[in-house]
Amino acid sequence: MRINKFLADNGVASRRHADAMIAAGRVKINGRTAVLGEDVGEDDEVLVDDRPLEKTEKKAEYYLMNKPKGVICTVSDDRGRKTVMGLLPEGTGRVFPVGRLDYATEGLLILTNDGELSYRLTNPKNEIPKTYLAKIEGTMTEKDLNAIRSGVELDGILTKKCRAHIVETNKAYTKVHITITEGGNRQVRRMFEAIGRNVLFLKRIRIGDLTISGLDRGQVRALTEEEIEYLKKL
Repeated sequence: MRINKFLADNGVASRRHADAMIAAGRVKINGRTAVLGEDVGEDDEVLVDDRPLEKTEKKAEYYLMNKPKGVICTVSDDRGRKTVMGLLPEGTGRVFPVGRLDYATEGLLILTNDGELSYRLTNPKNEIPKTYLAKIEGTMTEKDLNAIRSGVELDGILTKKCRAHIVETNKAYTKVHITITEGGNRQVRRMFEAIGRNVLFLKRIRIGDLTISGLDRGQVRALTEEEIEYLKKL
């Protein structure tokens, strides 16, 4: 880990201020003056103003959010748009969204600082099932969904087979539950666009067996120990 990040993670200073401290010779690693860009290992002793700095163990945090539309899944945005970080409770540690829901999509989002779990849930090789409620313009039949189920071509690549079934239909719209095991950019929307259908509304309602039941739009809660263990075994 870079020394400036190590100092920032341990609450000494921001990375920029840490760089200034290093440049001023106030930081030592194993008894010698640290230099900018240097790495710190687990067994290294770090001193700030000649005082030992103890490494702190990062506490793992896990949250479940019902993301509303009009909010983006990034830590910050240079265009000034609302981000999911602004919905987290006060006192939340430095966590990150696991995967993304696009600006117009709402629903289940996990945020954590557990990099191993994040990698597991987003690695396409693990084929983690994610279920969405899609509201499609116009009437559809189960037969119309066969192309979606079999896979459609996006950017020259055939999507994996998926599950899909109609939960409501009328002349104006059709509601579909669709479960995919991939996570391409705007994948569900683009799958329906590939068969000439327009998605009016999209919400992720489930990851595996984990749901957002009981959470209103914009609400967040900590995951239970049972839920965390379940996700780690998916």
